[in-house]
Amino acid sequence: MNIPPKQHRNQLRSFAIVWTGLTLLMGAAAFVAIYATTGIYVTTGNRLGLTPAALAGAAVSPATQTVAPAIIASNTPLPTDKPAENATSAATTEALSPSAKIMPEVALDSAQVAPLDTVSIAVDSVMMQVTATPISNAFATQQAPPPVAPTLAPTQPAKPQVTVAATKDDSFDLGIQVQPPPDLNPATHDTWLKMVSEQLKLNWVKHQVRWRDLEKTKGQIDFSALNLILPEAAKYNVKVLLSIVTAPDWAREPGANITKDRQGPPANPQDYVNFVTAIIKKYPGTVHAIEVWNEQNLDREWDSPKGLVAAQYVQLLSQTYTAVKAIDPNILILTGALSPTGTSNPPKWFDDFTYLDQLIKAGMLQYADCVGAHHNGYNIGPTVTFQDAPKDPKRTRAIFRGPFDNPNHLWSFNSTLSGYASRIKAAGSSLKLCVTEFGWPSMEDIKVNGKTAAPPVGFEFAADNTLAEQADYTNQAIDVMTNWGYVRLAFVWNLNYGAQIGWDPKNDNVPYSILGAGFQPRPVWQKITDRNFRGKVRGQ
Repeated sequence: MNIPPKQHRNQLRSFAIVWTGLTLLMGAAAFVAIYATTGIYVTTGNRLGLTPAALAGAAVSPATQTVAPAIIASNTPLPTDKPAENATSAATTEALSPSAKIMPEVALDSAQVAPLDTVSIAVDSVMMQVTATPISNAFATQQAPPPVAPTLAPTQPAKPQVTVAATKDDSFDLGIQVQPPPDLNPATHDTWLKMVSEQLKLNWVKHQVRWRDLEKTKGQIDFSALNLILPEAAKYNVKVLLSIVTAPDWAREPGANITKDRQGPPANPQDYVNFVTAIIKKYPGTVHAIEVWNEQNLDREWDSPKGLVAAQYVQLLSQTYTAVKAIDPNILILTGALSPTGTSNPPKWFDDFTYLDQLIKAGMLQYADCVGAHHNGYNIGPTVTFQDAPKDPKRTRAIFRGPFDNPNHLWSFNSTLSGYASRIKAAGSSLKLCVTEFGWPSMEDIKVNGKTAAPPVGFEFAADNTLAEQADYTNQAIDVMTNWGYVRLAFVWNLNYGAQIGWDPKNDNVPYSILGAGFQPRPVWQKITDRNFRGKVRGQ
């Protein structure tokens, strides 16, 4: 059939228009589908500056116009690293249910959630409409699966590279403990890192790495969590301290107690060394400091048939120090921070001053760049010595009586840290302290049925501190550590444990979180922000 040229051109033009329209239609439908399953559509952020991109993967509630990052608990409970332990009372941490779905809400200042029922596309003056599922419905039942250990295939090891020389920068700097999302959601963790770098303006983050959870079978390491946290920190130019703890069952000593709540060292220190060096080889230049163990003066952290033997810890430390320095000499090696106990009750615990003396005698200071320390505050400020606590005006209204009725250095931030420093100096060493946990708890904004919640068991002192005092004590602590001159690094405890578990008042990490209920920053947040540690010139 012969077609006149003009009619042929018209048909070709019509075909091109239809084809273009169909192409755009398919692209728009794909865009809508992807966006509906991975993002949200809002016009404003909240007071923390949480943008739609920062909260990708969140749920939108049109009834309340709030944004709730979907945090799905995996089968692995949150780390059980505790704030400073009172030797006379055991704190408890509520384990998350494997199926728990916790969706803390972030109230927007003037949020307007745009209903995404249709998308209109203009094609050559023809209007087409694509129907899409509203975002709020798309996320109503969505749940992220728990992390799955990857199948490890043989790969070429990354070429070791030296980091930016943290070892040459010994002027005081501040960081914060960050808990990765249990479901390892990249968008959620990206939000935490933005808070650290852009809002709090800090240069460091601390993460705890539980060896027991990552290498359940010898030689098979699940790098899923590290694949998230280390590249994210590098993306925001934030330095990373990894506190590496807890031997897996296969590595423990014969006769060791391997129940879930008892942590302990490996029979062969080389197994720990192999795990640590595998991390720094796989992620060259992204790990800036390693804390070798945690609170090894407590038997629940160092459960060994040999007991709490300082020389056994120093053997682990020395082998780790030597191996890491051979790969990257610029990585800081920190000794495991002791728990302030103030008393000894062997074999369950040692007084931290006594145990530090034993560690120093065993040669610890030869194998470290910094001495780890903890002090999670009670209900006195950082300038108050334990001798002065009974004279503190706050004692007249304090519910928790420890510092006032039973003076001991364990209650005092000032006395504990100065006690450590004096012992290091007396040993002839110039090593500084790295305070890998410090902070003060408050229950003031943690509510149950509209009333302030009771503090967690063993943490009754949290009820004595107002939010204003939490802010002032933290601010004063930064001042005194800067002025002392013997503190190199300090990490606030903590950014987001409260947010990750919905501010459960029974969890002892929650009162310390500086991100308060409803994702509202507590007053301490602004105190830290105003210091702008990222704006300071650092050592080169």
